[in-house]
Amino acid sequence: MKKILFTLFILALGINLSKAQIGNYNENQIPDHTPMMNSTWEAIDKMMYKVSTVGNKKVYTPSYPPPLKKLENKLVELPGYMVPLKSGRNHNTYMLSVLPITQCQFCGTNGIPPMVEIFMKSGTVKYTDEPIKIKGKMVFNPEPLKGNAEIQIVDAVLIN
Repeated sequence: MKKILFTLFILALGINLSKAQIGNYNENQIPDHTPMMNSTWEAIDKMMYKVSTVGNKKVYTPSYPPPLKKLENKLVELPGYMVPLKSGRNHNTYMLSVLPITQCQFCGTNGIPPMVEIFMKSGTVKYTDEPIKIKGKMVFNPEPLKGNAEIQIVDAVLIN
C-alpha cells in the first residue's frame, strides 16, 4: 500500500512540475517582453508565400494581402526590438521584430514572428535591447530572392 501511495505521489509531483515548465499562463504573469503588436504589425504578419516549382526547385514568392498592400509606400510608425544584421554598436540597417533578440525567434505557438528591415534616413541607431519606435516609408522588396527582407522601412527616423 505504501508503494502505491508513494508512486501516486511521485506521479502527481511530476505532473505539477511539468505544468510549471510548460508555463501555464495566468493574468498575473508578467511577460518577458513588452508586447509590440499593433495594426501595422498585424498587417505585416498576414504576408504569405506562393509556392511554385521551377525545374526541381521550390520557389517561395511573397504574397501581400490587401491590408498589407494598403500600407505600401505609406508612412508608418512601428514599435519593436532591434535585431542587428552585423556586429557592432551602431546600425543604419537592421531588422525590427515584435520580439526581443534575446527571446528565441522561432519559439512559440504562432511560428516565426514578423520582422521588417529598417534603413535609417541618416545616421545610426545605437543597439539596445529595449523597445524602440521608428517612422518611415514601407516598401516591398521587388527581388527578395536576391537578398534582403520582403518588407522594408526606408528613410526611417527614430521617434520617442
